[in-house]
Amino acid sequence: MGVLNVTPDSFSDGGVHFDAANAIRSGEEMAAEGADILDIGGESSRPGRAEELTDAQEWERIAPVLIELRRRLPGVVLSVDTYREETARRALAEGADVINDIYALRRSPGLAAAVAEAGAGLVLMHMQGDPATMQQEPQYGDLLVEVKDFLQERMDVARAAGVAEEAIVVDPGIGFGKTYRHNVQLLAGLEYLRLLQRPLVVGASRKAFLGHLTGVSDAGDRAEASLAAACAAVMAGASVVRVHDVKATRRALAVIDAVRAEM
Repeated sequence: MGVLNVTPDSFSDGGVHFDAANAIRSGEEMAAEGADILDIGGESSRPGRAEELTDAQEWERIAPVLIELRRRLPGVVLSVDTYREETARRALAEGADVINDIYALRRSPGLAAAVAEAGAGLVLMHMQGDPATMQQEPQYGDLLVEVKDFLQERMDVARAAGVAEEAIVVDPGIGFGKTYRHNVQLLAGLEYLRLLQRPLVVGASRKAFLGHLTGVSDAGDRAEASLAAACAAVMAGASVVRVHDVKATRRALAVIDAVRAEM
């Protein structure tokens, strides 16, 4: 899953994709490099985010990129990163295949019905708090149990709204309301989350905990750490890794796949 943040304030790419033409070009490049899915987001979810967009502002950013990539890349799965029902409905009407909701239906319960009506996929992510406050001393009694129980409960909500079981994917929310140690524990404990019996999406690429572990403050300079995290996630059971560097990740995972085939 290639990351395509069409925001001016993304922590990871400095807003390079805020221009629609740049975003479309990057989307095509990631698809050519082997991305099976492109995840298009119009609102930054970086820690400490100051304000939220309106529905109209979010759609204004997403629409030109989604519509053009749908036209140019008919064989690529397009995901839209939104927690808003209105944006989700518009995106699905324009050909989005998946809605990726960082709030897991807590902000817009009607989003589940929109996904169900479209027969689309739904990613449900764990987050403690919200982007503005989530990194203010997050605490857990039993991290893996709490994340699993949260995701199970949100899956139940989605199913009750009509979302098909096979359409649901879960994300433990690396970097969303977790300390650097929590993030490492999540990567190490992904096997436990497979008890949910749903595919796991893991997005660790360029995140702050990798900077903490490596001493690299510049998010754009965390390529090696991001590759290591992606490989660790796949070895531990992730079905999808959400990444910025598609080509390098594809090459690294080719080695991982070969090794796993012999295990």
